[in-house]
Amino acid sequence: MSGEGKVVCVTGASGYIASWLVKQLLQLGYTVKATVRDPNDPKKTEHLLALDGAKERLEIFKASLLEEGSFDAAIDACDGVFHTASPVLLSSNVSQADVVDPALKGTLNVLRTCAKVPSIRRVVLTSSDAAVLSNGKPLTPDVTVDETWFSDPNFCEKSKLWYRLGKTLAEEAAWKFSEENRINMVAINPGMVLGPLLQPTLNASVKPILNLVKGVKIPCETYSWVDVRDVAKAHIQAFENLTACGRYCLAERVANHFGIFKILRGLYPELNPPEEYTEEKASEPTHRVSKERAQSLGITYIPLELSLKDTIESLKEKNFIIA
Repeated sequence: MSGEGKVVCVTGASGYIASWLVKQLLQLGYTVKATVRDPNDPKKTEHLLALDGAKERLEIFKASLLEEGSFDAAIDACDGVFHTASPVLLSSNVSQADVVDPALKGTLNVLRTCAKVPSIRRVVLTSSDAAVLSNGKPLTPDVTVDETWFSDPNFCEKSKLWYRLGKTLAEEAAWKFSEENRINMVAINPGMVLGPLLQPTLNASVKPILNLVKGVKIPCETYSWVDVRDVAKAHIQAFENLTACGRYCLAERVANHFGIFKILRGLYPELNPPEEYTEEKASEPTHRVSKERAQSLGITYIPLELSLKDTIESLKEKNFIIA
């Protein structure tokens, strides 16, 4: 197994992406030091402790993004760090302090600890396409977004896009700190993440899917979509591949919510669409996201149709949807 004998830290391990990352790392034989804010909260730890290999190779640590030095014990003597911990608050009624401070200060807190640990050979940062797309450029059908795109903090702030601002400032600061302190860092920039849930709580990126199934009206927004299992795999590939560097955008497909509902309706014909969800709007063309660098990591995406099916079945299994 590729991870046998290696020790890595996963921050924010109870989260959606991080839980899958821990699962895949354990499957590969890694020893994982996982951080959570409250190790005594069963919602944060039970699903992790139940994973295959957890009994032998998983240790849980208490750490907080805004508590300086709280990651020291978890990161000490590690070969690598996967920094996934960051608040994912996508609604418009959150404040700048709720999102930006933990994202930015927390990332630098973790990296300051990494800089003190000579055994670390690479840090993999969980960023987002929120740090890529938000620059005011029009996303028209002839546009292909790639890793050279960066969000504009001023645009995010003026538009009050606090989650996007937090991810943008955090990644920007991480690159600067890593270069100044000679930390080997790679960033993963996924779009909207979906797929089965390991954690018992509903995460922000899956909530719109649940709302579509329940007939809750949501704005027709366009996103790039990617399966959580592919996102976790990309993190590990970015750590293991010696030639990996820079950023990696992850997107199986770009689609708006009308298009997503169209796929869901094909999978579950009994679903009733909101009145304004029309066939015409469902097929509206959108921008593209380059897949070249992701493919260089060996990522072959799980199709969006399968991701959506597995998402719905997982939501049923966890009783978010009463069949």
